Amino acid sequence: MAKRSAYGRQQHSAATRHRHDHGKSRCLNILRKLSAYIDDELSGSICREIRRHLGACSNCETFVASLRQIVSLCRRSQVPTLSTAERAFMRRKILQTAQTR
Repeated sequence: MAKRSAYGRQQHSAATRHRHDHGKSRCLNILRKLSAYIDDELSGSICREIRRHLGACSNCETFVASLRQIVSLCRRSQVPTLSTAERAFMRRKILQTAQTR
């Protein structure tokens, strides 16, 4: 019975696991272009390449769907009004964070 359960888990895992026929470098190359892709700033050939990749890579497809949703939410939200002191504080924090990386 234990063998059977292990076999069942292997089958389920293989069925639900994302099959990656390409290397991670291909996904990273696509991910670097996604912002421009979502903003419709890329040439047709690059867009076709990205769409072809998204059709074959469920991880990247899910990431793009999430990114589109975040961009949409940001575009619909109101831009907060910041005082001069608040802007200076945020700028200092961003620079501090950038220097620690």
